This record gives sequence, C-alpha cells and structure tokens, in this order.
Amino acid sequence: MAEQEMPMSKDAPTNPRGIPQAPFVENVSEWVSTRADVEGVLKNFQEMISKYQFMQVNTERRLSGLKDKVPDIQKTLDTVKFLERRKPDAEPLEATFELNDTLYAKANIEETSEVYLWLGANVMLSYPLAEAETLLESKLGTAKSSMSNCEEDLDFLREQITTMEVATARVYNWDIGERRKEKGDGKGGGDEEDVQPNG
Repeated sequence: MAEQEMPMSKDAPTNPRGIPQAPFVENVSEWVSTRADVEGVLKNFQEMISKYQFMQVNTERRLSGLKDKVPDIQKTLDTVKFLERRKPDAEPLEATFELNDTLYAKANIEETSEVYLWLGANVMLSYPLAEAETLLESKLGTAKSSMSNCEEDLDFLREQITTMEVATARVYNWDIGERRKEKGDGKGGGDEEDVQPNG
C-alpha cells in the first residue's frame, strides 16, 4: 500500500522558528479527493496533531528551564554590579552563599577586580568585573529572548492543534454524510441511526 501524502508540504508557511503552519481545509470534498481516502486523511491529520503536541511538550519543558535560569542570571548580574560599585578601601563584606541545596557557608569578601563564573558542564572561568557584567547582560538578554520565543511558539502550536482538530472533525462529519447519501440518497428511514450529530 502506497504511503499517504502528508497534509503539509515542505513549502508550507512557518513561524519564525520554522514550525509549519497547519493547513486550513476550506473544501472538505476537494481536499479528500485530491489526496487519499478519508481514512488516510484522518490518519495524516492525527499524525500532525501528535507532532504538534510533541513540540508543545518540548517547548513547555524548555520554557520551564528558562524560567528557572533567568532569575539566577539576574541575581549573579546584580552581585557583579554590587562588587563593581564597592569602594577600594571598603571593609570586607561578610556573605552567606549556597554550596548545595541545603548547605550554606559564610565568607569574608575582600575588594576584588575579578569574579569566577560557572559556564556549565563543570567549567568555571575568571573574568574582570566589567567583562563579567557584559557577559551576564548578554546571557540575560538571550535567555529573555528565548523565553519570549517559547511563549510565542506555544501560542502558535496551540492554534495549529486546534486547526487540525477542527479539520479532523470536519472530514469525519463529511464522511458520515457521504456514507449516508450512498446508503439511500437520504431517503432511508434507518440511515439516521448511523449518523452522529455534529459537535
């Protein structure tokens, strides 16, 4: 059996992150006749809904991670700015810092011109305060932009899922109507029982 054509072509419009737009089925009869049988069309629609839902779950997970990450970057940036503002002859600053989820330590922070930043994958590098501030501002801007993109993508994905669900319902209902016509051209009294009401 030949593979059914997917409802979206490679030329389908996409959002700025390349997520394809769901097709709008304006004329169900024409749509079905130019593609495959009804069962094939419904199967393809269900596959597209599943793909959109998969992307939605991944985007939600990414957004959740960014929502945790942004406040951490902001706190680190605020600390670097605070250290930059300190006067050279200032008294050592006593601070409590987190070593682990439940483990904290105290430290006396002398005047400094550099800080160590975690870059991920167990890598820490030393940066002059001005460079650290620039780096953190850049990371914060990127993270906020990514958050905004994720939220926009989630709205887009919800819209595409709804479009595909509506298209699925329209094709299904059209198929029921066609079957009823074939059974008795709408004249058979018992045919009504086979038809599910719309909605």
